Amino acid sequence: MCGIVGYIGHRQADALIIKGLERLEYRGYDSAGIAILSDSLSIWKKKGKVAALREEIANNNTTGMVGIGHTRWATHGEPNDVNAHPHTGGNGRLALVHNGIIENYAVLKNALIAEGHRFESETDTEVLVHLIEEIQDEGDLALEEAVRLALMRVEGAYAIAVVDSRNPSVLVGARKASPLVVGIGEGEYFIGSDASPFLDSTRRVVYLDDNQIATITLEKGLEIKNTENESQPPFIQELDMQIEALEKNGYEHFMLKEIYEQPTTIFDAMRGRISSKENRVTLRGLEEYANRFVRANRIIIVACGTSYHSGLIGEYLIEDLARIPVEVEYASEFRYRNPILNERDIVIALSQSGETADTLAALELAKQKGAMIYGIVNSVGSSIARLTDAGSYIHAGPEIGVASTKAFTGQVTVLTLLALSMAQKLSTVSNTTFQTLVTELESIPEKVKECLKADEHIRYIAKEIKHHHNALYLGRGYNFPVALEGALKLKEISYIHAEGYPAAEMKHGPIALIDETMPVIVTATNQSAYEKIISNVQEVLARKGVVIAVVPKGETAISSMAHHVIEIPATEEQLSPLLSVIPLQLLSYHIAVELGRNVDQPRNLAKSVTVE
Repeated sequence: MCGIVGYIGHRQADALIIKGLERLEYRGYDSAGIAILSDSLSIWKKKGKVAALREEIANNNTTGMVGIGHTRWATHGEPNDVNAHPHTGGNGRLALVHNGIIENYAVLKNALIAEGHRFESETDTEVLVHLIEEIQDEGDLALEEAVRLALMRVEGAYAIAVVDSRNPSVLVGARKASPLVVGIGEGEYFIGSDASPFLDSTRRVVYLDDNQIATITLEKGLEIKNTENESQPPFIQELDMQIEALEKNGYEHFMLKEIYEQPTTIFDAMRGRISSKENRVTLRGLEEYANRFVRANRIIIVACGTSYHSGLIGEYLIEDLARIPVEVEYASEFRYRNPILNERDIVIALSQSGETADTLAALELAKQKGAMIYGIVNSVGSSIARLTDAGSYIHAGPEIGVASTKAFTGQVTVLTLLALSMAQKLSTVSNTTFQTLVTELESIPEKVKECLKADEHIRYIAKEIKHHHNALYLGRGYNFPVALEGALKLKEISYIHAEGYPAAEMKHGPIALIDETMPVIVTATNQSAYEKIISNVQEVLARKGVVIAVVPKGETAISSMAHHVIEIPATEEQLSPLLSVIPLQLLSYHIAVELGRNVDQPRNLAKSVTVE
């Protein structure tokens, strides 16, 4: 949820840390702060975005080659200067930044107050730095040892970076259930919640595992131990990521850039995995465990938010094509309802970041019960990618906009490949059907380009409906999850209340809301239920609802009735979500822009939900 940056090396730390925080601001933007070590420890903290912090320190002496920074998404304590990180102990010697939640902070805080500690903020983080200080002072310990002993008393999730003014040549980081990565440069080291803060300085990284503590000095380099004080050899990886992926490249917002990247990202999700000429679909992560899939009693997909919606499409695909029973669960509910699982089950986790706390917890539960776990994620080296038995990356590249777009279509693409691969292995579709779907899937990137040509028309529609306070999204079959996703996008970035429904369910409640002030966005590309969708549209019109229809090119019946029509290329019904979601993404984007919303950083939201 929050973003952490740390630096130790031969360059001035302040500029590197501020730049890194700006790249991590999608993780949280309630407040920001920085601590710099030179002859003494200097800290600046400011409510608001990183730009406010940059302005705050502009006329101050920030000289120092060691530092840590933080951009916050508030959990404990409202966003203000006092609750912003870094936090210090009572003697002002330590500074700490933290992503996560210390669940037993209240017990620890009461014990520390009894020892004479006084607290300034409402945060759980301040409790942790006081605890480290107490342990350090009590035993006259080195920083890394005090951190280790403190973390053994902590319950919850954390990624932390800590510095000590009495030992300015050391930077300590640690993680449990929250991401932290170390960048290894030439005579310098970085710490980040992900690699984006230091990508232009080094691509050599070490992803810390749970319960690992990294101690970094320029003399000894990187040393890793676990909380049991056992040495852990670092596994250094070379990232394949371009710095241009972290820039807007001329687009007004990252979200718009990422919408327009989808012809490329969908192609990248398929690249090397599909061939209509060879009549094959191959997912390497699946091949090793193909027998487990073939013998599976059922597949359970666990996910949150947008990933949950792509999981629903995966359910349609896998059951339709591979004929394997599928259940889709909110990860946050799945982990708490004592689910029935065994070794014949397969649990598929969907997550853009690969760090979603509830999804990780659901996987841990599934693993304990003997189920095979498979990950479909975007972020290389993420916690889910390392925890699962096997999996597939969607290869969408960094997604900076908080509202997910290209990750959704990437997940749906990989789920389509998985369903097709299993269908071929199980002989549950004919060769003709398989060939048709594979050929059509290869054409989807070009058809997405066609969808994007409606951008100006969609912008016009957005201007027409931007002042309505509610919206209803309807879809049937494969496009019901698309309706859910379209409604979520509108809520996330425009703050307009919207609901997604199966079109047939409209008569079971939502129809009571429809009048001339209610836009109803109907995704009407399903040939299998075409006549029924026409009936749904007529029911809306009879109640004076404003109908916006997404239809295949050349469609006439619904187009003649709707107030606004968005045409998309025709495709096979199983693949239609990859096209029908594009205009809904653009519609939500343009409405938000028209209303002056912060599209990339909508209020109260963070990109990666790493706490419960």
